[in-house]
Amino acid sequence: MKYEFLDKINDPSDLRILSVSNLNDVADELRYFLIDTVSQCGGHFGASLGAVELTIALHYSFNTPEDKIIWDVGHQCYGHKVLTGRKNQLYTIRKKGGLHPFPSREESEYDVFGAGHSSTSISAAIGMAIASSHKKDDKKIVAVIGDGGLSAGMAYEALNHMGSIDQDVLVILNDNEMSISPNVGAMTNYLTRILSSKAYTTVKEGSKNVLKKVPPFDQLAQKTEGHIKGWFAPGMLFEEMGINYYGPIDGHDTRFLVKTLKNLKKISGPKLLHVITKKGKGYLPAESDPVKYHAVPIFNREIGVKKNTNQKITYTKIFDNWICNIAEKDPRIFAITPAMREGSGLVEFSKKFPDRYIDVGIAEQHSITLAAGLACEGQKPIVCIYSTFLQRAYDQLIHDVALQNLDVSFAVDRSGFVGADGGTHCGVYDLSYLRCIPNMLIMAPSSEEECKNMLYTGYLHNGPAVVRYPRGEGLGVKVSEELENYKIGVSKKIRLGKNIIILSFGSVINVCQDVSNKLNCTLIDMRFVKPIDENIINESIKKYSLIVTVEDNSIMGGAGSAVNEVISKNNYQAKTLNIGVPDKFFSHATREEQLVDSGISADNIIKKIKKYIKNNNLYDLNHSSKIR
Repeated sequence: MKYEFLDKINDPSDLRILSVSNLNDVADELRYFLIDTVSQCGGHFGASLGAVELTIALHYSFNTPEDKIIWDVGHQCYGHKVLTGRKNQLYTIRKKGGLHPFPSREESEYDVFGAGHSSTSISAAIGMAIASSHKKDDKKIVAVIGDGGLSAGMAYEALNHMGSIDQDVLVILNDNEMSISPNVGAMTNYLTRILSSKAYTTVKEGSKNVLKKVPPFDQLAQKTEGHIKGWFAPGMLFEEMGINYYGPIDGHDTRFLVKTLKNLKKISGPKLLHVITKKGKGYLPAESDPVKYHAVPIFNREIGVKKNTNQKITYTKIFDNWICNIAEKDPRIFAITPAMREGSGLVEFSKKFPDRYIDVGIAEQHSITLAAGLACEGQKPIVCIYSTFLQRAYDQLIHDVALQNLDVSFAVDRSGFVGADGGTHCGVYDLSYLRCIPNMLIMAPSSEEECKNMLYTGYLHNGPAVVRYPRGEGLGVKVSEELENYKIGVSKKIRLGKNIIILSFGSVINVCQDVSNKLNCTLIDMRFVKPIDENIINESIKKYSLIVTVEDNSIMGGAGSAVNEVISKNNYQAKTLNIGVPDKFFSHATREEQLVDSGISADNIIKKIKKYIKNNNLYDLNHSSKIR
């Protein structure tokens, strides 16, 4: 399809030569292009549709890339990528070798700060503003943050600092209620209460005449009826922090957005513009179901996203079923999530046990210490969290949970490689950063059945317990109704072979089975990373020429390192080959592609084993293959 305006925009300078009267046409074309393209390639959807006019107005009003626009998270940046020279590559987004799913400094000079996790944009903007002031280069710095991102403590730390210094920073609060799960917290309630109150209505009506008499804001606020909702009331909090507040204004009125932004450019100091947008704007299915259309697979744009009919159960669903069943029997069970109800499998739990479901918003640190407080009072809190989000609460893990040896369970979803979301969401570090913490029980299931039983084992364990499991479908293993409490620190023997023993950790078991069959190796499902099964390691040293460890975690400090530590502690002489994620970051691709690229595939593992055998002259060694 040809686009009258969009096809002529190769960078924002092409946008800026257009008349303001043309910008609505650009918005219509951009929105149609996003719907058409994402329906064919999949990706983050609703937030980008809602930010179309805002994106256009920002690039039209500011001299990017000299002026800096810092996007928070980056879910809404697809339009930004299109307007900054990447239109013809958008169909490759989230695919191996294609566009990054979020802003990436290595991809474009217009992506001035990498994103992926929330609530970082204001802090980065302040840093850039201070640098700009120091260099006296007079750049304009703009941070865009959503109402969901604003719920995180880091955002308030940044705002608090911003209000105390005289730096020229503009924060755009893109208020679309577009968090992955429903927004919670005092800020959300505050904004909603203000905007729906009788006092607001009175101010809205009365402000029209008042604002006409207050220069120089007559131009900024001329369209009070259509655009300004409670001009000063919602901003009282920000004003008290020392930040000049403007809005809320209609985020889909391109002309008024441009006028407002150009006026704000002339006002120095810290300021916040509150913009109201509609999630999924312009595509009715996305407007009607924003959670479903947050991130989408390939779909038919005429009928929308179809329901997934795949019969294989996901690990997330395994957790969902288990926690609902156990909560029926134990009233002490609480489920805690930092704004990931849908992603962590807690929708059903939140409906069945609303009084024991706690969504803290994007507040990972708080979620952990909250759980610690519940545990102190004899409850059984389970923190449901993604691996890369758990990183944000590392101090709380150590100081508030482990140090006190509190009975808190962690259901750690999205461990290992996660595919299209790329490096910011790769959960390949959790074994390394968890294993060094005293009192931690760490389990890695190899199947759906093990996942269910490990969750149960962690629940029965009196102390911090972690079950880390991957994104997506399991192996298709039948899940029984019975619950088994695994003996802690004991592995499971899968296959007997000769010469080589493979110690497999977690979801890489299917790859290891393939290797085991082809090389006639013994295969062990280790199950526990901490405490590790030292008996099987001791046995392996006596009976096998080579010990191979395989995991979807960083080699540095991971499960393989735990095996090496046992060998070193006992002064054993043993040949070991550790296979896992190398010391580098991995970009977006499918999970399978990421595993292959990291060397965690049957073919790659076989090559590494054969090379190791050759280099270490192990050909003639023929130890017994029997395991007693």
